[in-house]
Amino acid sequence: MNNFSPKGILASLAIVLASTTASYAEATDYEFQLVQPEVAQGPEATVAVRLIDKRTEKPVSNAVIFTTRMDMAPEGMEAMTTPVEALPSMEPGIYRFKTNLSMEGGWRFKLAAKVQGETDTVQGEVILQATP
Repeated sequence: MNNFSPKGILASLAIVLASTTASYAEATDYEFQLVQPEVAQGPEATVAVRLIDKRTEKPVSNAVIFTTRMDMAPEGMEAMTTPVEALPSMEPGIYRFKTNLSMEGGWRFKLAAKVQGETDTVQGEVILQATP
């Protein structure tokens, strides 16, 4: 004879179901932000972006940024691109990149990243100004 009652089984099942219905974030819950909107023009320009969780406004560390594109779309020259190289991060949630901002003006920086625990890709773009 077992010691399980129908009420006990239902209560246990309710606890298990409640613990598995945790809310999950979506890719739209994250946002890339420029650390500085103006960057000195030149072949050794450093662009820093912050990845934040919009629900908590806290930085997101250890994201894997796997796609980057820097172009002059804000100036009507989307075909004008420049290479982007990842640099070591100095602060949690801040991602730094070296690029060649060959011209003054507006540059669009597009990024795609994987955030730990998320199934969707986080995508974003920021607009920066290259200054003399």
